Amino acid sequence: PGFPFWLQKGMTLYHELEHWWIKKQREAGYEFVKTPQILSRELWETSGHWLNYRENMYTTLIDERDFAIKPMNCPFHIAIYNTNLHSYRELPIRLAELGTVYRYERSGVLHGLMRVRGFTQDDAHIICTPEQLNEEVEKLIVFALDMLKHFGFKEFLIYLSTRPEDCVGEPSDWDTATESLRQSLNKLGLEYELDEGGGAFYGPKIDIKIRDALGRAWQCTTIQFDFNEPTRFDMTYIGADNTPHRPFMIHRAILGSIERFFATLLEYHSGNLPLWLSPVQIIILPITDSQLEYAHKLEEQFIRKGLRCELDARNEKVGYKIREAEIKKIPYMCIVGAKEAENNLLSMRRHKVGDLGIMTFDEALRLLNEEL
Repeated sequence: PGFPFWLQKGMTLYHELEHWWIKKQREAGYEFVKTPQILSRELWETSGHWLNYRENMYTTLIDERDFAIKPMNCPFHIAIYNTNLHSYRELPIRLAELGTVYRYERSGVLHGLMRVRGFTQDDAHIICTPEQLNEEVEKLIVFALDMLKHFGFKEFLIYLSTRPEDCVGEPSDWDTATESLRQSLNKLGLEYELDEGGGAFYGPKIDIKIRDALGRAWQCTTIQFDFNEPTRFDMTYIGADNTPHRPFMIHRAILGSIERFFATLLEYHSGNLPLWLSPVQIIILPITDSQLEYAHKLEEQFIRKGLRCELDARNEKVGYKIREAEIKKIPYMCIVGAKEAENNLLSMRRHKVGDLGIMTFDEALRLLNEEL
């Protein structure tokens, strides 16, 4: 319970999401890292998780030493940062990872793909100077909203969470960071609600939620300051005055949990995924077995052109096949009868639209590519 399996069509969607995500991160100046699933107790003691979060962590013994499966990626990214001495000229450094994490959740709060025990975050950490803070936050907010809008989401609920009673870090740092978040939201003209005392113990944050088809709000984006771990891990950079300074660190997840985002995306579009994300983009439906050879040829042609194509070769009536393809919400159907096979043509249908007419393979390919 709480550990999802990704089946074949789900994994197709996951890979499309992953490829697009990598492209967007690279364009925004992120570098990619990959970190282990498990590390020794010492790291988690330094980060504070062993003391404050252990009841949510899965632990084990290896060679008589305590180890834990990671519930989050931040200490690992800090360890990578700390492998070298850094100058202020190198900052900001942006490290990104599609990192799978595991957190113990009580069985009563598990909820489909929305709330699970093992999930993948589109995680990133930005290490910057205090002077770079405002610009980085503004870039992040714009970047997050642009990414979410790309999937068709239009309604966003934005929250600014401030310092709780139990917190770490200097009050002046909290004030600086909270004001930076506030100024960025105001400058961008975004409406938001104030969540007094709702920040994490290590820093204020901005949360962006999206609504699904049922109007339920789900957490996606988090932009979170951290005053705790840079101090605990003694993170430094050499400033223009040639002395060590403590950097600011921003935790950032835009899609949040990929599993939750995937579920919200399905709910929001009622299963009618955009063509670029559909696991099957076009299905070929021969009317009789006499058209199977031509149908196989079309399938191969579409696949060679980079489209995800399937052939329904079952001995069923074509009306039944069309209804089933509609129920499965496959975007395009290619119906092949005797006339089409004899003249190297195909009859195209669009899900929820209907018949698009008879066309050549090149015309059908152009139609799909224009939508993509």
